[in-house]
Amino acid sequence: MGDVSSCNSTKGCNSSSWKESPLVLGVTVATAALGGRYMIRAWQAFKARPSVPHIRRFYEGGFQHSMTRREAALILGVREHAVVEKIKEAHRRVMVANHPDSGGSHYLASKINEAKDVLMGRAKGTGSAF
Repeated sequence: MGDVSSCNSTKGCNSSSWKESPLVLGVTVATAALGGRYMIRAWQAFKARPSVPHIRRFYEGGFQHSMTRREAALILGVREHAVVEKIKEAHRRVMVANHPDSGGSHYLASKINEAKDVLMGRAKGTGSAF
């Protein structure tokens, strides 16, 4: 370590210098290396995980013969008992994406309109025109 002449009664011993404690330096370097290896492996595992969407934005699947509130809610992406403002907002959002004037399907547009009618309580007894 240090020699006795470096210890002074007013300043104390200077034993915490990096030159005088190679063990502390070695442990620090080893800890940094292990931490870096752990971070690299965690990043590689994060990149290798499958890409699964967390939220489905639109209803996937075929349509039932007569539309139910559940199916209407799935089509618009809202809850079955959503407030009128949320239903209108969801209807607008889905119709903008599927409007026939911008390349969408007439069939899908009619189903989206039917879903809005079902959720707002204006359901027709016959269902879709298609």
